[in-house]
Amino acid sequence: MLPVVLAAAAVTAVLGPLPDPKPTYGGHPRPQPQEELTLSYVAGAGSAMSVKLTCDPLGGGHPDPAEACAALAGVDGDPGRIKRAGTACILLYKPVTAELTGTWEGRPVSWKQRFGNACEMRRATGVLFRF
Repeated sequence: MLPVVLAAAAVTAVLGPLPDPKPTYGGHPRPQPQEELTLSYVAGAGSAMSVKLTCDPLGGGHPDPAEACAALAGVDGDPGRIKRAGTACILLYKPVTAELTGTWEGRPVSWKQRFGNACEMRRATGVLFRF
């Protein structure tokens, strides 16, 4: 047992202590993602969809996290400030409620809006609820 201890001490003396197994960024602990969001919508008929979205690093179940995160970055995490697209929607009343909850840049966010149909929701929120 003594030879193993001496060998470990010799390696430590030459190479230094073993690195901390926790990932670091610039010598500091790697920060946890600051944007962890849940995007969901529920149709009046009861059908529902939901995805997770992370922006730092990009990920989650959203089909286009880079575009979704860019859209949110442009409005400081507030979907209500997204510029409405000029596309036309049919006048069919099938209400949809969209909701975003989670953390944006380290602060809690919560947004909920009811739309006349899914087309109106996507026109108002851009890529965010296209899943």
